[in-house]
Amino acid sequence: MAKNLLIVESPAKAKTIEKYLGKDFTVRASYGHVRDLPKDDNAVDIEHGFQPRYEVLPDKQKVIKELKDLITKHETVWLATDEDREGEAISWHLAQVLELNLTQTRRIVFNEITQTAIRHAVEKPRLIDQNLVNAQQARRILDRIVGFKLSPILWKKIKTGLSAGRVQSVAVRLIVEREREIMAFASSSSYQVKASFLAGNSRFLAELTRRPDTDKAARAFLESCRGATYTVSRLETKPATKSPAAPFTTSTLQQEASRKLSFSVAQTMRVAQSLYEAGHITYMRTDGVNLSQQAINQAKEVIEKNYGPTYSKPRQFKTKTTNAQEAHEAIRPTDFSVTMPPGLERNEQRLYELIWKRTLASQMADAQLERTVADILASTNKAIFRAEGEVIKFEGFLKLYLESTDEEGDDDENNSMLPPMQQGQEVKLREMIAHERYSRPQPRYTEASLVKKLEELGIGRPSTYAPTISTIQNREYVIKESREGTPRQLHVLTFTGENIAESLKTEQAGAEKNKLFPTDLGVVVTDFLVKFFPEILDYQFTAKVEEQFDMIAEGRQEWQSMLKGFFDDFDPTVKRTQETAERASGERELGAEPSTGRKVIARLGRFGPMIQIGSTEGEEKPRYARLRAGQRLETITLPEALELFKLPRTIGEFEEQAIKVSVGRFGPYVQLGKDFFVSLEKEDDPFSIDLDRAVELIVKKRETEAQKVILKLSDEVQVLKGRWGPYLKYKTENVKLPKDIAPETLTLEDCQRLYEESLTKPKKSFPKGKKK
Repeated sequence: MAKNLLIVESPAKAKTIEKYLGKDFTVRASYGHVRDLPKDDNAVDIEHGFQPRYEVLPDKQKVIKELKDLITKHETVWLATDEDREGEAISWHLAQVLELNLTQTRRIVFNEITQTAIRHAVEKPRLIDQNLVNAQQARRILDRIVGFKLSPILWKKIKTGLSAGRVQSVAVRLIVEREREIMAFASSSSYQVKASFLAGNSRFLAELTRRPDTDKAARAFLESCRGATYTVSRLETKPATKSPAAPFTTSTLQQEASRKLSFSVAQTMRVAQSLYEAGHITYMRTDGVNLSQQAINQAKEVIEKNYGPTYSKPRQFKTKTTNAQEAHEAIRPTDFSVTMPPGLERNEQRLYELIWKRTLASQMADAQLERTVADILASTNKAIFRAEGEVIKFEGFLKLYLESTDEEGDDDENNSMLPPMQQGQEVKLREMIAHERYSRPQPRYTEASLVKKLEELGIGRPSTYAPTISTIQNREYVIKESREGTPRQLHVLTFTGENIAESLKTEQAGAEKNKLFPTDLGVVVTDFLVKFFPEILDYQFTAKVEEQFDMIAEGRQEWQSMLKGFFDDFDPTVKRTQETAERASGERELGAEPSTGRKVIARLGRFGPMIQIGSTEGEEKPRYARLRAGQRLETITLPEALELFKLPRTIGEFEEQAIKVSVGRFGPYVQLGKDFFVSLEKEDDPFSIDLDRAVELIVKKRETEAQKVILKLSDEVQVLKGRWGPYLKYKTENVKLPKDIAPETLTLEDCQRLYEESLTKPKKSFPKGKKK
């Protein structure tokens, strides 16, 4: 038996490390956190110094037992969880649960899983850093207090089942505010005028240095160019350099993987985690951009071997984040000589290649450019057209990698090489085009640009970005989706020196791809929190809390006093809001129903945003209708709201039964008779679907359900194929079948017995059938 027991978080990490340490070490995984705060109001003893009451997680009882058994068979225990605060806390919790002596337990950290790094860490063990543990504890406890104090208020004042969080609520606020900026933005049009010239036999483009703001002004300008000659009035050529971007931090990796690979933030972290645990890249949760000297030296060797000495320029980058956690290295390959490790899955290959190229490029020479600006003067109106060109004299790092941006603009041609010209030279006009353009608001956030904004504001840390963005979507405060936009015509005027031709082009105004939109629920919750808890939703306050966590990690602030300072201000606000705040529903009066004069309002209801006609106080009951996809409480109009009450509508008959179309809790549907329901598909509109399409959906569902039937013993007793395996449908109840039963052999008596047995067992989470 080995003398040493080394504990890490994941089995993949354990497998990689074990092959480096040899027979003297047994390596086992804790499978992440082994204990946490219980999910009740007694998790934190606020009155006695915010003492947490941790509990071992139910699914970790077996792991703990196995680790305790192993400890009795080994002389020394090593804790090798991740190097950040979360990893330090996992080590501390392990030490507490396993009853380890903190002065004898050896803690080791490394930012890459390589033989050299692991052996170096083993040679220099340390004790658990209680400051890092306290910083993590303070974050966990503060977030629990905020969540458990705010959530009941949201349940009472808005809707059951809601939650709030210190970072997640601020992230939602950013998205809500951006959406309101976009809604309030008044787009205006102007005309971008571009001219195509010939210098000798070479064509180049130049743009008018101003933009006419109307069709009339654009036409007048083109007319004023009739008969003009065009001369190069200014020609300026100067050298320029372009430097490479720094190696990846967590934030910049998430951003670039989104732009170049179309990865979500969570997907990026999952793939990076697998690359790290397999020993291919360094630790993926970091806000540092520095590289070790060993890494810089190895990058230099690879660059000089592959590209030559002139392409190498070793450099060290400094982090721009003033509150970066500890001195973590940037994300980089563990071995630059490995262009692509064997055995990787497709997405692992793509992300590894991105990291390899970015890091190597950061150690390459600047690109040497020559930029040329030429001004072309029109003789008739003295207008200036400007042409810009760029020539790469030496590629440098551009030979390998160029960082992408989040810029959204017109699809203009990139700067290209200009033909040889001289000042005073006359050039010939080929064509001049005035193209109508509309001004655009600030773009909606993508997952990656939201991470960038949070980082700029100092909100959250590398370990929190991905969970925050996942949480706000899971809570249905934010939705990520693409939208087609609406067609908008653009006028185009083309002048060739003689005549002006007019044409129309169409663009999709407001088209979006994978952007974050606030839901009505997210808007109502945000408005409520901003009104009653302005400090919690304040960007600077949230960033200040992060700085306090940093101070705790550095041993410069006591964690319990920090929590007390926060709680003393927060708790009175909670109590005051519970007592004085009215219910919030985002209610908005739209007008009156023409036929009855009853009030029409848009508001948030139990099952989501809806329209209500009439009041609950009158004799006549109010009528309700759900909003359609894409409609919002803040923008829906009275005619749009009244249109919703055209449902349910009867569209015909099939098999001598009426077919109705309506919208329910789970979306639009077709109903045949009393109890046969079919959900509409994405492309179907409940207000325009016809009888033929409805019948098609009904037949399609019947065919699908027929394929699900394994055994039909009566109208009320069937054995069906389910998502989780065969199950018994007994009247309205679903009963999971034991694995050792062959479903096709069941009799009616067997089904009766299985149903009765299920009534005596504790209820398990099994999906109950829904009529749709």
